[in-house]
Amino acid sequence: VLGLAAFFVQSRFAPYADPLLLPLAVALNGIGLAMIYRLDLDTSADKQTALLEGTVGKDAADAPSQLMWTFVGIGLFVAAVIIMRDTERTDAPLSFTPKTAQRYTYLIGLGAIILLLLPIVPGIGQTINGARVWISVGGFSVQPGEFAKLMLVVFFAGYLVNRRQALTLIGKKIGPISLPRARDLGPIVLLWIFCLGVLFIQKDLGTALLYFGLFVAMLYIATQRISWVLIGVGLLAAGIFIATLLPFMGHVNQRISIWQDPKPYMDGGCMLESGRVVPVNPDTEIYKQAQAAGSEAPGLTACSNLGGEYSDSAQLMHGLYALGEGGVLGTGLGQGEPWRIPLSFSDFIFDSIGEELGLTGLMALLLIYALIVQRGMKAGLAARDPFLKLFAGGVSFVLALQVFVIVGGVTKLIPLTGLTTPFLSQGGSSLMANWILIAILVRMSHDARKPAPQAIQDEGMTQIVSVR
Repeated sequence: VLGLAAFFVQSRFAPYADPLLLPLAVALNGIGLAMIYRLDLDTSADKQTALLEGTVGKDAADAPSQLMWTFVGIGLFVAAVIIMRDTERTDAPLSFTPKTAQRYTYLIGLGAIILLLLPIVPGIGQTINGARVWISVGGFSVQPGEFAKLMLVVFFAGYLVNRRQALTLIGKKIGPISLPRARDLGPIVLLWIFCLGVLFIQKDLGTALLYFGLFVAMLYIATQRISWVLIGVGLLAAGIFIATLLPFMGHVNQRISIWQDPKPYMDGGCMLESGRVVPVNPDTEIYKQAQAAGSEAPGLTACSNLGGEYSDSAQLMHGLYALGEGGVLGTGLGQGEPWRIPLSFSDFIFDSIGEELGLTGLMALLLIYALIVQRGMKAGLAARDPFLKLFAGGVSFVLALQVFVIVGGVTKLIPLTGLTTPFLSQGGSSLMANWILIAILVRMSHDARKPAPQAIQDEGMTQIVSVR
């Protein structure tokens, strides 16, 4: 019903919009909602037995809450499609469009910084699963970084449009790499360093990687210089190397260590200062000693006694087991045991779907994401305004990169990071931000595809006016 309502609004207010964007987003949202509902049922006999035995804990899958956020997200899509009229004009009446936002480039950049800083403010900031990226307002938890990424796209697009010629034509050439003037690149690099600094403090490297990739990609789109890609790869390598050396960034070393070999961390592992990993799972003697002493977290206590950093790869290992169990065609929806994966409804929902729908279902999901990105890029190519081209390219790329980072992490292609899977994972912040993103692309594609006004045809003979 919500999908049909959104389609009616789109056909009424944006009839020339790309016909694939809305159905693809509804399909992803619906598949995610179905999987969360399946995990929320708790009617599996195997799960009831596992709960009684204490081998798994009761998860926090909440289908009614996800349905509520779906309603809110589609409501924001409807409101955005109605409000955003004439995206290529800055003076459209009763309308706030991406082109209008170009006039407030620096103000929006400041807003993005404020949103990134909110989680570290005492009193409202929350640490969940080791990352301080949430704020609690009125009993609701919100992830402001999901909205900050859209604001950063606006800022990057606005700044790069104004500085495109200077970034492309003016600068020094060092070998095959052309470097722009510091005064042209300085403000955007400072903002990038600031964002990464905040995210290092929040210990959310996935979002830091997302913003970093967005920064490099939009520079490349604006200047069409391959040298920016080389500089970006170099900065990424340098950033990872520096992070591994900082004493307060030990979790970076652990993420890399778990990526290389997750088995020693299964159900609890402790990385010592020497770099050696010591298991502290329930089968070890040191765990049993801490448990006998009455510790609420025996593994963490045992690791603290050894003077190391504690981590657990159970999420990743159970996710990989689920993918192996699903095979090519899957066990069938409702026939698997995805509830054995910690956070199966959010961070690891991709693995949950992979167990029950198999490799075939996962490839279909990835093709849907690829189609959304391709249609977004196509909308950017069709736009006539340089700012809108950059903006559409930026939001499409940030969606593609987010999918790559989270899917690569849960399948052990790259180190695991804490990002949400767009439209699939449980949570309201990501769902609302992504529905707004789809609404923007729908509006831009409508304005780019609508036919030009027809010239007035034969209206009769030309009138002759006498001035006497």
